[in-house]
Parts: sequence; structure tokens; C-alpha cells
Amino acid sequence: MEKAVFLDKDGTLIKDVPYNVDPARVKFYPDVFAALRLLQKRGYKLIIVSNQSGIAKRYFTVDDLEIALSELRDQLKSEHIFIDEIYYCPHGDITDEPLCNCRKPLPGMLLRAAEEHHIDLSQSWMIGDILNDVAAGRAAGCKTILVDRTGEERILHRIADPKFTPDFIVDDFHEINQIIALKKRHYEGFSIK
Repeated sequence: MEKAVFLDKDGTLIKDVPYNVDPARVKFYPDVFAALRLLQKRGYKLIIVSNQSGIAKRYFTVDDLEIALSELRDQLKSEHIFIDEIYYCPHGDITDEPLCNCRKPLPGMLLRAAEEHHIDLSQSWMIGDILNDVAAGRAAGCKTILVDRTGEERILHRIADPKFTPDFIVDDFHEINQIIALKKRHYEGFSIK
């Protein structure tokens, strides 16, 4: 079985521009590259899982999104990072249509990836910037890291349902490799912030 790091896209890897499919506006946070290279070197598959309700809302098409995702892959390749797969949920918000099984906080995208890539979810991680990412990772059986660049989600998680509680909270990607490496040694020296 393989191990993976599941990554949210908007607000986690790239700057969050709502409903963006313009390749020129795909801008990575600079701290992600070194972390992703090291995770890749440690044998983790890198898989992006992203809610894309703009498709259901007709703000953009699947073809538009694929162009933006191609730019994302190209920028990562230029940094010697190779994404194994990108999954996205094209469905709308709960209020727009019946809930699908792939829209985070549900774990459908992670479960599909696990089946298609022979991934052991108990040895895998979900990294995202909002509590719905955490909930999807927990529901799939992954360990979770909340990247809270603004501090807002850190406040929300204290009052949220336990299913939204991350294993770790970090300010950026600088600590992520250390946390994942130390997980094998029972979280030595680390605790939730």
C-alpha cells in the first residue's frame, strides 16, 4: 500500500482568489515548495483534493478549470514537484443541490483516490486551510494538519464539532515536514497549537 499527502488547493497551496480559473492568477505561497519536495522524496504521493462549486454555479466550465490546473502543475514541475493526481468536486454548496459524497467535509475524493492509487489512509495526511478539509481527512481515516495563515480557523475549531478538530495546527508549511516525520515517533515534542 502507498501513503499520500492530500492537499487542498485554494488557500493552502495557492492564494485564494474565489472562483479563479485565470492561469495568470495562480500564485503559490512560497513556503510550499520545499515542503512538497521533501514529502515527495519521503515517498508520499501528492494528491490535490478541491471543492469546485463554480462549475455547478456556471461561473466557469470544466475546460476552464483544467486550464488553471495545467498551469498549477506546470508551476510545480518547474520546482521539481510532481502531483500524482488532482480530484475536484464539481457540485454546488449544500444549499444549491442535494449533498454529493465528494464535497468536503465529506471524504469521497480521498476514498476514491485511496481505491484508485492503493493508498493506506491510516498512513496518510490531509492538509488544508479550513475545517472542512480537516473533517474530510478525519472521516477518511487520515491524520490532519490545518494550515491557518490568518488565525481565523484556529478560533473556529475551538467551538466546532470534534470531527473538525485537526491533529496539528500550523501557521505555514515550514513545520509540516517535521510534524509528518515525527509522527512516526509518536508526535515527540509536538502538540496541537
